[in-house]
Amino acid sequence: MSTFASVEDARAALAERCEVIESAYEFFLAYAAQGMDSDAGSAKGTQVRDFLTKSEVALRDLASVITGYVQALAVSDRAPYDDFVEVLTRDASAARAAIRLVLVQPAISSQMVDNLNVSTHVRALLTDLFLIDEILGVRQ
Repeated sequence: MSTFASVEDARAALAERCEVIESAYEFFLAYAAQGMDSDAGSAKGTQVRDFLTKSEVALRDLASVITGYVQALAVSDRAPYDDFVEVLTRDASAARAAIRLVLVQPAISSQMVDNLNVSTHVRALLTDLFLIDEILGVRQ
């Protein structure tokens, strides 16, 4: 579990990861609209791999950051938060697996990225992040 010196540090750590994941999702929407058969030989292709890699890294230990944030807030009844972190862990793991699968492909097409974007795993993860970010932000 991540340990934070302050609530502000915890908030910043979560915000940083959310920003990476949301920025990647927005880039993926644009990439999907390009109609590209492959990422090879294009600036957008290089960027799509960069965004995928950054997203995959941001998803690592995401639950630990949220748990550390809850701890920094000194929430008295952590059980509901712990239960939700379990859900988020599953969703982040599934989204990360999908991202890793796309990353190892020799060519990443717009259609592949579009399918990643609309996968229930990625959508669930984004919704989880929006929900927990709102809830923890309100508690500050």
